[in-house]
Amino acid sequence: MTKDLPTKSTSELNSPEVELSDLFDPVPESTDSLRKKLKQKRKETQQDLRLKKPTVQKLIPVKRPAPKKTVPVVPPSRRHPRLKRAGIVGGSLALLGLGSWIALEVSLPDTTHASYTTTVPAGSMTFKDLGGAVFFQSGPISRNAFKAADIPQKVKEAFLATEDRRFYQHHGVDYQGIVRAIATNIISRNVAEGGSTLTQQLARLSYLNQERSVIRKLREARLAQKIETRLTKNEILERYLNQVYLGSGAYGVGDAAWVYFSKPIDELNLAQIATLAGLPAAPSLYSPLINPEAAKKRRGEVLDRMVREGFIKGFEAAQAKQAELSLKPSSPPNLQDKAPYFSSYMKQQLAKVLPASVIKTGGLTVETTLNLKWQEAATRAVEDTVYLDGYAQGFDQAALVSMEPQTGEIRAMVGGASFKDSQFNRVTQAQRQPGSTFKAFVYTAAIASGLSPNDGYQDTPFVVDGYKPKNYTSKYRGWVPMTTALTHSINIPAVRALIDVGFEPTIKLARDMGIESKLDPYYSTALGGNEVNLLELTNAYGTIAAQGFYAAPHGIRRVFDRDGKVIYNAPSSRKQVLDSSSAAIMSWMLQGVVNEGTGAAARLNRQVAGKTGTSEHARDLWFVGFIPQLVTGVWLGNDDNYKTYGNSGTAAFTWHEYMKRVVAGIPTQKFPELPLLEGRKGSLKAKPVRPGNMYNISPEEAGGKKEGEQEDLH
Repeated sequence: MTKDLPTKSTSELNSPEVELSDLFDPVPESTDSLRKKLKQKRKETQQDLRLKKPTVQKLIPVKRPAPKKTVPVVPPSRRHPRLKRAGIVGGSLALLGLGSWIALEVSLPDTTHASYTTTVPAGSMTFKDLGGAVFFQSGPISRNAFKAADIPQKVKEAFLATEDRRFYQHHGVDYQGIVRAIATNIISRNVAEGGSTLTQQLARLSYLNQERSVIRKLREARLAQKIETRLTKNEILERYLNQVYLGSGAYGVGDAAWVYFSKPIDELNLAQIATLAGLPAAPSLYSPLINPEAAKKRRGEVLDRMVREGFIKGFEAAQAKQAELSLKPSSPPNLQDKAPYFSSYMKQQLAKVLPASVIKTGGLTVETTLNLKWQEAATRAVEDTVYLDGYAQGFDQAALVSMEPQTGEIRAMVGGASFKDSQFNRVTQAQRQPGSTFKAFVYTAAIASGLSPNDGYQDTPFVVDGYKPKNYTSKYRGWVPMTTALTHSINIPAVRALIDVGFEPTIKLARDMGIESKLDPYYSTALGGNEVNLLELTNAYGTIAAQGFYAAPHGIRRVFDRDGKVIYNAPSSRKQVLDSSSAAIMSWMLQGVVNEGTGAAARLNRQVAGKTGTSEHARDLWFVGFIPQLVTGVWLGNDDNYKTYGNSGTAAFTWHEYMKRVVAGIPTQKFPELPLLEGRKGSLKAKPVRPGNMYNISPEEAGGKKEGEQEDLH
C-alpha cells in the first residue's frame, strides 16, 4: 500500500519560493541530533524563566449569599472567661480581707470598760485605805496622778505639740500624720518622726505590749478608734499624761516632775516642761540625768514645735533654750509604802483569795480595811517605844495590831521597828508564849460554864502530876475570887480553874474565839505555855469585845480588776461562839485589870478592858486591850528570844500611846452592864481534869526553881 503524496497546484510549483525540500518528506534526523536539539531547547526555556518576572494574578472575590444570622449557644463556663477569673480573684480577696478584719476584731481586748482599763495599767497593783487614799502601788503606774483640770495648760500643749499636734482633729488615727511622718523619715533618712497618735500610744500602754510588728500596729490603730468612741479627748489626754513612761521609774508627768526637779507639776517652768515633753520618744536617750546635752537639744526641738503650733512666742522659746536644766532628783511623794508590813500581809492574803493568773495579770485595785491615820499613829508608837524604852529594858523589837472587833477588819498593823531592816512580820509570823494574857480564855471558859466572877480558888502552892506552878511574887493569898485573881494576875488560881473546867472545853473555846495555833492540853496552858501570834491573840480578845461574836481577821474588803468589776468581796464570817452574858462578865473583869491591876498604864478617858502578859524570864511583854469599838494588841521582845529587863507595863503604855491618838475620832461608848449573876446558867459544859496525883505544898517548898518550870508569868 502506497502513501499518497501531497499535491500542489501548478502555480505553487512554478513559484520561485518553493524549495525542493518542500516537495519531499524530510529526512529523518539521527538520535544524537535530536538529543542535542532537546537539550538546547531546555536551556532556552530555563533562560526565559529567569528573565521573566513573576506576575501576581488578582483574585476577584465571588459574591456569595449572606448566611442567615443565628445566635450560637455558648456553655456558661465559656462566657466571659476573663471577667469570671477577675470575679473569683476579687471575691477571694474580699473574703480574705473580711476574714482578716474579723480575726483582728476578735483578737482585740474588750474596750467596754475603757474608762477603767485606761486608768489602771496591766501589771500594776494599788492598795487603798478605808477613805480611798492610796498607800501602796507597784508596777508601771503613776504614784502622783492628776485630773485633767489640774494639769497645767502648758504641760498639755508641750506634749501635744511634740507627740500629736492634730490630736483634736483625728478620731484615733491620724492618716495625715502617718503620711507626714513617712515623708519626713524618707527625707531625713532616719526615724525622725512617728505616726502614732496619743490615743494609739494610750492603747498600747493600756492593752498591748512593745512588740514591733505590723499586727501590733493594726491592733493599736483599731483600739485607738474604739477608745475615741468611749472617752472624751480630755479623758484621753489625762490618762496619757498620767501613764506615759518618762524614764528613771517615772510614770506620768506628776512622777517625772519629782524625779527630775523635786517639785509639783504646777511649779514647773517652760524649760522644765519642754524637757519632760521630749522624753516619751526615748526616755533613756533624752534623760537629763543620763545625757544632759541630748536633753537640751531635744528640749529645743520641743520649744520650736510649740512656737510652730502657736502655743508660745519665739522669744519665750529663746529664753527657755538658754535656761539651765536645774536638776534636783528625788522620789515621787507617794513612792514609799506607808504601811509596808500590812501591804506584805495583803499580798499573802490575795494569793489565798484570787487565782495566781489574775494576780500575775495585775491591774488590780484593792480596797483594804486600813485606816491610814491610825497606821501612822501605830508606827509612831512602835518606833517611840523601841527608841525610848528598848535599850534600857533590853528589847529591840515591837509589834502592834489594831482591829474592829465586830467585823475582824484590821485597822493598823506594824510588824516591827523597821521594815527596811527586817521584813519579818511579828504580828503574823512570830510564834511566842502569851504569858498571862491567856488567862482571859481560862476564866472565860469558867464563866461560860456557869461560875460567877465572885467564885474563887485557893491561892496556895500545890503540885499536880509533877507540875508545880507558882506566883510571880512568890506570895500566896489563900482563897481569892476569880475577879481578884485576874486583876492581879495570880497564877495559882488560873491553873486550878483550868483543872476545874477541863482542857477540852477551855481549848475548844479559845479556838472558837480566834486562837488558831496548836494548843496542847498541859497544865501550863493556863499560864500561856503554848505559842501563839499577836494577830490571833488580839482577834480572840475581840470576840469578848464583840459580846461573844467571832469575826475572822482580814485586811481586804474588795478587789477590782482593770475593768472596774468586783472580783472579790470579803464574806462575812461573823458568828456567835460565846454567850453575851459571859462576854459581858469578862469585859467587866478585864476592866478591873486596867482600873486596879497590872494594866494601869493603859488607862484612857473612857472604859478600857485588857490584860497584861509576861513569858518566862520576861522574854515576851504583852498587852491586849479594847474599847467596845476597837481591840489592839502590843508585843515587845527580841527576835532571838533573849530575855528582857522590862515588864508588861511597858507594853500597856505603848498601847496607851497609840490609842490616845486614835480614840479622838471615836465616840465614847460603854461596855454592857454586868448581868444578873444570881441563878445564871452556863452555856459551856465543864469536863474537869482528873489528875493522877495532886497535893498541896507549903510556900517554903514552892520557893526553889527547878529547870524547865514555868515562872515569872504575870
